Amino acid sequence: MAKQSRGEATVERLLAAALEVFAASGQAGFTVNAVTKASGVSLGSLYHHFGSFDGLAAALYGHCLRQTYTEALGAVDRARTARTGIRAFVTTYLRFIQANPDVARYLHGSAYSSYLAVDADRARGVEPDHFPRVADRLRRWVDAGEIAALPGPLLEVLVVGPVAVAAHRWLATPEELDPEQAARVLSDRVWASVRADGT
Repeated sequence: MAKQSRGEATVERLLAAALEVFAASGQAGFTVNAVTKASGVSLGSLYHHFGSFDGLAAALYGHCLRQTYTEALGAVDRARTARTGIRAFVTTYLRFIQANPDVARYLHGSAYSSYLAVDADRARGVEPDHFPRVADRLRRWVDAGEIAALPGPLLEVLVVGPVAVAAHRWLATPEELDPEQAARVLSDRVWASVRADGT
């Protein structure tokens, strides 16, 4: 058990150091040498836990995505109606981005932003099916006829897509986009795109 705890602590230290390096140095400075130096963890240990530097980078992407979704989907779970659930997701996602810009920049701006969570899980030998999906959390309102019965991936595109693009735009040009205004506008627009006819 002690060995397992040490291994988990090493993984967390590497992930934290990798995020710090990316935040401080950007993509150009995001190297295996910089991360091992910042973490104090050996190159061999990094490879042991993640297989490669790409494996670490993909795992960090999954870690950042999971943090963001934990906040946003938790807000959805507390909502009473489909409309307030959509508003909660949009608002909480954008507020999390504002409060955690380092996580947001890696999630939306790194060269690894094209990785899917499944890639991160494969890098660590974890089954990908446990990763939270927006469509699963909205299923109760689909079943109740409040949200359109769309394929899960398309439902996620309609809900997450506009918010992710807004987050990316704010990170790139914060002076051009007000996240509070974006949350207000997108909440209604996203709701209009997913609601069932007549709701």
